[in-house]
Amino acid sequence: MQGLFVVVEGPEGAGKTTLVEGLAGRLREAGHRVLEVREPGGTETAEAARALVLDPDKQWSPAAELFLILAARAELVQQVIGPHLDEGGWVVLSDRFELSTEAYQIAGRGLPREEVLAANRLATGGLGPDLTLVLDIPPEIGRERQGAQGKSPDRMEQEDAALHDRVARAFREAGGPGVVHLDATVPAERLESDAWEVLSARLDGTQ
Repeated sequence: MQGLFVVVEGPEGAGKTTLVEGLAGRLREAGHRVLEVREPGGTETAEAARALVLDPDKQWSPAAELFLILAARAELVQQVIGPHLDEGGWVVLSDRFELSTEAYQIAGRGLPREEVLAANRLATGGLGPDLTLVLDIPPEIGRERQGAQGKSPDRMEQEDAALHDRVARAFREAGGPGVVHLDATVPAERLESDAWEVLSARLDGTQ
């Protein structure tokens, strides 16, 4: 199987980055060519948009926030993800893709669903993930984890509990083709093992 697009999603503090790194290592050991990217990010323009979106000193309207994220996504798809997939490579996508837009900008910010999804399709050219691993975790546990890490919260992490509750619920209720939910309250080693079991089955063509 070639050109598989794998996305890891979930609320703040779910352990997405750690899981992506672990899965990428296992895939490389299995002989697959893996590209790790984060979203927003991955190109010079997309990283600039990321810095703006996450800057705690900025005050963006929900629509402005959306378009910054979609501009970054369009750049990432056209310049990085698309070419890699066309060459038969693998993509493990850290820090989100389109499901995060549904969770944050639609459920969290209250932007109109159909208009946002249409704008996202324009940004991605219709490209979507083959497999989406959703890490389910109560938002309060995610925030506790982040606090224990001692890092300064970014603009999104500083949002009130009500928004994070809406976001976590949207992730928890997400479904559709290729969407698999994993319990992210377990230790990181167990989460990686659970995720690898799902991914291995996809590699073997059993899912």
